[in-house]
Amino acid sequence: MKRIEIVYFDAGGGHRAAANALQYRIRENGYDWEVNLMNLQELLDSMDIFRKITRIRLQDIYNLMLKKGWTVGSPQLLVAMHLIIRVLHPMQVKMLRNYWKKSRPDLVISVVPNFDRSLYESLKQEFPAIPFVTILTDFADYPPHFWIEEGQDQYFICGTRKAVEQARLMGHAPERVLAASGMIVSPRFYNLAPVDGAAERRKLFLDPALPTALVLFGGQGSKVMEAIIKRLDASDLEMQMIAICGHNHRLEARLRGLTTRMPLHTVGFTREVPYFMQLADFFIGKPGPGSISEAVHMKLPVIVEKNVWTLPQERYNADWVEEEGVGIVQRSFDEIVPAVRQILDPARMGEMKARLANIDNRAVFEIPEMLCGIIGQTPCSPA
Repeated sequence: MKRIEIVYFDAGGGHRAAANALQYRIRENGYDWEVNLMNLQELLDSMDIFRKITRIRLQDIYNLMLKKGWTVGSPQLLVAMHLIIRVLHPMQVKMLRNYWKKSRPDLVISVVPNFDRSLYESLKQEFPAIPFVTILTDFADYPPHFWIEEGQDQYFICGTRKAVEQARLMGHAPERVLAASGMIVSPRFYNLAPVDGAAERRKLFLDPALPTALVLFGGQGSKVMEAIIKRLDASDLEMQMIAICGHNHRLEARLRGLTTRMPLHTVGFTREVPYFMQLADFFIGKPGPGSISEAVHMKLPVIVEKNVWTLPQERYNADWVEEEGVGIVQRSFDEIVPAVRQILDPARMGEMKARLANIDNRAVFEIPEMLCGIIGQTPCSPA
């Protein structure tokens, strides 16, 4: 039996979601693999300098920034974080070498950015022959030292043409840069049972005939959701909204307390995002790779924002939306009303729906087969 280690952390939630989805799909395929999810933050907690200074974990600082909208200085914070990671690099490598010595993996997969140099070097120092794979969970790299490092004999699995091009331009051999058809999306978004949209909307006290926006800003929610809802409600648009607040309980309480002319259904943390997307006509949110990928897979045109507040690693995601013609990118959600007016135009909506129909993201099914080839099992043998 092959032992597979998938390295993740909880900064933002998308990394854990990708790891869980991949682990689930590998098990469903029946491969003779033991798949372990390794939380890198927990392993490195003893040396988390951010926690020593602020008493908050690095991943919790990141999640707090998302929740509060404190992202305007994120490029500078990223530079500082990279400096600290480099200073602590020898200690990280030592701790990881000890982990690999006990784990004895046959393959290591990273779905996290920033730490791949430490992960790669520690593995190669302990087990030089064991392959190391980085699966980008962003649409593109944000160099330097984010996803793709130079001079490493490793594999990359990329979900966009842009990321493939970046890896090759950094000198990585074409046979080690593998192209998937998109980002990893949970298998729960595939083979969904059809729903009676009108009946299900009625259950949520929504109008079965009105255009419906799904407003979602990741697992931490965002205070901008309230401003978006109030601006749309004050307009003359005939529509309604489903707002998913994630773990942001204060936001959920505020939205539930709003009095709006538009029908509004508010949800806290939920695992039923596929269901709510089935009831929506379009998506409004931050340009996170997971949310965009899920919305696009569910054939929902998207409205996202790109400006100095946008996290640097998410800025290309917004560019991708424009390049593919599957949504509208705004400089500010202050202009959400004209953006929604555009997206509800029948001609514009039809054009976007046609482009969405041509996108078939099967990454979560493709990647296990790629891993088979990397560890020399082609085709993979079920258990």
